Parts: sequence; structure tokens; C-alpha cells
Amino acid sequence: MDKKNFETDAIRTQLERSQFQEHSTPLYVTSGFVFEDAEDMRASFTEEKSRNIYSRFSNPNITEFVEKVVKMESAEDGYAFATGMAAIFSTFAALLNSGDHIVSARSVFGSTHTLFTKYFPKWNIETSYFDINNPKEIESLIKPSTKILYAESPTNPGVDIIDLELLGNIAKKHNLLLIIDNCFATPYIQQPIKFGADLVVHSATKLMDGQGRVLGGIVVGKAELVREIYLFSRNTGPSLSPFNAWVLSKSLETLAVRVEKHCENALKVAEFLENHSKISNVKYPFLPSHPQYITAKKQMKLGGNIIAVEIKGGIEAGKKFLNAIKMCSLSANLGDTKTIVTHPASTTHSKLAVEDQLAVGITPGLVRISIGLESISDIIQDLDQALNV
Repeated sequence: MDKKNFETDAIRTQLERSQFQEHSTPLYVTSGFVFEDAEDMRASFTEEKSRNIYSRFSNPNITEFVEKVVKMESAEDGYAFATGMAAIFSTFAALLNSGDHIVSARSVFGSTHTLFTKYFPKWNIETSYFDINNPKEIESLIKPSTKILYAESPTNPGVDIIDLELLGNIAKKHNLLLIIDNCFATPYIQQPIKFGADLVVHSATKLMDGQGRVLGGIVVGKAELVREIYLFSRNTGPSLSPFNAWVLSKSLETLAVRVEKHCENALKVAEFLENHSKISNVKYPFLPSHPQYITAKKQMKLGGNIIAVEIKGGIEAGKKFLNAIKMCSLSANLGDTKTIVTHPASTTHSKLAVEDQLAVGITPGLVRISIGLESISDIIQDLDQALNV
């Protein structure tokens, strides 16, 4: 079938119906699959036949989930993982060799930073960071051994925006692989492949699930690169479970309508907080005051659901605010139907040294708010009363 509009692809991309003619894709909870005879088994394992063998390799529910994200991101192929970090680690591990070099935006998720600085050096893989506010320095960091250019946009937790078109041009000029973490935006808001990305990574745990139920990750992009990631992963085992894939595939059917509401609520909250006497700074991609507002409007359909705020009074004022929250949740997750408030310096990015936190804009008083789907008046009321305690 020809490619349809985003919402239609999300809903109508599904497995062929079984003999029972089910309307909703069933759950295939099985570790393995049977073969017709010895020759069928041989041909399947040598990949002369394309079919399910073992759910660590592939499973119908996983296939459906991957096919949906591939269409959403305008990619060629994809592979799904147990978590977003499994997707990030496996992608780099499959594509890099000892002696290779990564150029990465400094503003990355805390666990990704730990991979780059603690674990990859064990295998003689080096990482150099560029300042997202000075992308012109990227080319000065590129070495003969550089293989990958990597970034998140919007970044976690500061919701900074990186010019994806600029990164795509640099990667092409220097023959680098461009990998973009698109978790905060989702493919509904932004498709990095259109700007030159070779691979796009997601933590499906976040907005793709959107209801705080399951863990998952996925990478999509060029087929030859995904093939290498698949071969690595079928031998190392970071596979997504069929149940989680089934949940995530169903969740994608409502991704567009959910993200629209998330973003509508987030913009209203950002506008409210920007004018609040207890707030010193608000960063939200679709606020005109955002430093990369023009870039955000160029490459994003909507501003996302994450707001970064600086509360006047520093860490003590931040703690007081968190302790006064009544309705919203204090959690390290994001992208949920429930509004979530997080203090990155003491949670998601606590493993970073203080100087590394400050280098990416994580001040002691920074609070990350993941705006949910509750009534906008209730969200604002809760945040307001907590600020005024």
C-alpha cells in the first residue's frame, strides 16, 4: 500500500490477519516458532527464508511496531530493543571499532554520557564534546578516526535545540554517520532523516508509550546500518519483549492526538511560568524567548511537552517547590499522561560531576517539567500553589 498520512499509517500498519480475522493485532507470547521440516529449518537459519525463528531475533508484534516507526520516520529499516539505553548502546557498539572517535553534543542524557566517558574508553573509543551554542566548533573536533556525529534535539534536560540541517551538512562533508536521539520530539513533531540523519534513536518508554507502562527502545534509518545493529543485537540479546512491543504498537495509534494535546498544554504552561514572579528563566522551544526559537520553528512541527525552568532562590527554593507539589508527580520519567516534575541535578543527571552539569546548563535550581494530559487549569493551579508556598 502507498504511504498514507502519519495518523493513518500509525493506525493501519499492522500484521496480516490470522485465520481468526481479528480486527486488533493479537499478542504473540512465544519464545520460538516451529518449522515444517528439516529443510525449512535449515533455510530459515541461513536466512534464505525470511521468517520468525526465535523471539530474540524477531517476533510478529515487534515487527509491527518497527514497521510503524520506520514509516513515521521515513526510514528504510529498524530494530527494537528492551530499553532506550539498550538501543543507544547497541547502535554504537555495533558500528564502532577500537580506535574510533565520536563527536557528540555535550548535552546528552546522563547514561549516554556515562557510556561515552566510562565504558567506551575501555574499548579505546574516544568521545569529544561540542557546545550546542557553538556548533561551528564541530569541524575542529573531527579527526581521521571520527566515525559518528551524535546529538539529541531537543536536549535532555535543558530543551536546547540543535540545527539538524547543519549537522547533516557537516556529517555529509566529512563522511560521518549522523545519529540523532529524537525521543523528546517523537516522529510526529520532527523527522531527523529529512535533515540528513543516517539513524534515529528513541526511548519508546517515553511519549511513544505515553502512559508510563512499559520500557522499550528503537533505532531506525539506513538499511545497511540497521543490518549491522541487528546482527550485533541478535547475538547479544537486548531484544524487546513481544508484550511490550504489542503495547507500544497500540500506543502509536494515538501518538498524534496525544502529542498535539501535550504540546498545547505545554505551551500554555510555559507562557504562564514565563510571567511568574518566582521563576527566573523558562526554556520551551516554541516560546519566542527560547535562544534557538527560529531553528525550532524550522525543524519542529510543535514544541514538545518538556519545559525547563529555573526557580528563584536556587536549590532550596527548588526543594521547597518539589515538596509542595500536590497533583503532579515527582518522578524521573517523562512523556506520560501525568505531569511529572524532576530535579535533574539530583536524579537523572546526578552521576555527572558538578562542572559537567553546569557545562550543559544543569544548575542546582533547574527543574524539568514533563507536561501531561490533565486539564490545563489543574496543571497550572498545582504548579502555581507550589511556587507560592
